[in-house]
Amino acid sequence: MTYTFSKTTSMDFNSAVEKVKEELKKEGFGVLTQIDVKDTLKKKIDVDFKKYLILGACNPQLAYQALQKEEKIGVMLPCNVVIFETDEGDVEINAVDPIASMQAIQNPNLEPIAKQVQEKLKLVVSRI
Repeated sequence: MTYTFSKTTSMDFNSAVEKVKEELKKEGFGVLTQIDVKDTLKKKIDVDFKKYLILGACNPQLAYQALQKEEKIGVMLPCNVVIFETDEGDVEINAVDPIASMQAIQNPNLEPIAKQVQEKLKLVVSRI
């Protein structure tokens, strides 16, 4: 089973990041965290790495519903969206598949919520 939804684009990195954030917002997600992996690796271990950004996206309404069904679900939140430069010079966008994540929890009450999140993240990636 795959655990992400992916799309590759020829748009430049910064434009792709802005487009992803715009599309997340349309689906009710806010970006809670933004980790610049390239910058972090340079600062922490002095290595050069490609442009690689991790966005922690959260749809507050759906997160609240999930927390009502499973208190410990917070370990799976927020939903990560990864944007990075490929070796070919394109930009790849990957969003976590919440259905794949939820299989570890085995709480059937989460399935409808995970499906909603999955549909929204698929839409985000498809519109890039």
